[in-house]
Amino acid sequence: MFTSINPATGETVATYPELTDAEVEKKVAAAHAAFAQWRTTDLATRTALLSAIADQFETNKQRLGEIATREMGKTLKSAVAEVEKCVSGFRYYAEHGPKLLEPVEVPLAKGTGTARWLPTGVVLAIMPWNFPYWQVVRFLAPCILAGNVGLLKHASLTQGCAQAIEEMVTAAGAPQGLFANLGIPSRRVAPLIEDDRIVAVTLTGSEGAGIKVAEAAGRALKKVVLELGGSDPFVVMPSADLDAAAKAAVTGRIQNAGQSCICAKRMIVHTDIYDAFLDKFAQGMRDAKVDDPMAEDTTMGPLSSVEQRDTVLDQVATAQEKGARLLMGAEKIDRPGAWMTPGVLVDVPLDDPVAQEELFGPVAMVFRAADIDEAIRIANDVPFGLGSSVWTNEPAEQERFVRDIEAGMTAINQILASVPEAPFGGVKRSGHGRELGPWGLHEFMNLKAVLSAPETAPKDAGSAATD
Repeated sequence: MFTSINPATGETVATYPELTDAEVEKKVAAAHAAFAQWRTTDLATRTALLSAIADQFETNKQRLGEIATREMGKTLKSAVAEVEKCVSGFRYYAEHGPKLLEPVEVPLAKGTGTARWLPTGVVLAIMPWNFPYWQVVRFLAPCILAGNVGLLKHASLTQGCAQAIEEMVTAAGAPQGLFANLGIPSRRVAPLIEDDRIVAVTLTGSEGAGIKVAEAAGRALKKVVLELGGSDPFVVMPSADLDAAAKAAVTGRIQNAGQSCICAKRMIVHTDIYDAFLDKFAQGMRDAKVDDPMAEDTTMGPLSSVEQRDTVLDQVATAQEKGARLLMGAEKIDRPGAWMTPGVLVDVPLDDPVAQEELFGPVAMVFRAADIDEAIRIANDVPFGLGSSVWTNEPAEQERFVRDIEAGMTAINQILASVPEAPFGGVKRSGHGRELGPWGLHEFMNLKAVLSAPETAPKDAGSAATD
């Protein structure tokens, strides 16, 4: 049984049954059968379904947003914006899909060749609670376009969101079995990965979960895409617009209550502007309105759970024990639910374990850098490499950061955000593979080479070597 608890009140929202083995088998079998039909559908049929699903999300965006806010605490405004982003994701693949799947001519010395993208089968997605709709759509939209079929193992916190997604797909007219939510706990995932009817796995989650899924997929020799944790640097140089950078840093740190893989987590500021930036940033963090996530003027709601809130507070306490100074905030709010204030840590030793971890909550670490070389060293001095944000108006510095920061993504003079058109993913212990754009579409497709003999064979064809 899954229990959905509203983190703003501590009250139970709903309970959801755990599927039995027989129920899971029925859904896997239906998905396998659906692939046999869906793989041969024309692109017009696939893109029409994507557009229809987009329509369902758009029509129901307010209701879907309210479900997410009740289940995991993000502000209603941001939850509705997330649903709108899902609409754009479905529409992107509906509009551009046929172009992304066109065969590519392969020049050959003899004969003709093409490279074609073909579907592979049933893809299992293991998704987290922090963006309960968008994380799923990042896999689902390209999955449908590719001619594949999707199964979802969603987080236990957001089973209501998972059911709502399945409802939207069904209402759009999807064939039976094309997409299904599997209400099962994490301990029941490994047998699914081993199932021959499932051809690939994609996971967004923690480093620990990624290791377990990668091990299981490796034993089964199956393709896996991993989008894991991040401790993204937010670098500010003297040429930056300081007011804009400080304002963006606040938004980047407290959006979704700091519970985003690509939130700005480590502020790395050039020494010449360090004090001025810190004053502006800390004041912005103090000014954040932490209140009812359903209210229009709330900037930050509760964290997703009391357990998640307490994990963040424990990390802050550990950092202080190692010598870091808590400049402000990071305090538990005495009210029912998973509430805390935004916080700022300074003077964090670089070898402090907390400096090497992901702070998945609204607490920032601020570091001082003497020059661009030190800023890059600090940025890279973590095991993660997901995203980064750099603030400078010097073109040469921009190029240095793009070249030398070890990350899958770099935003220049803006907050990093995922968009349907661009590849999303990281390096190092932030995972491997990419979502979104043509790259995410092609991850779970068979790139087949098609080689055709020339119309007139050369005279020495009989003695030609073959491979």
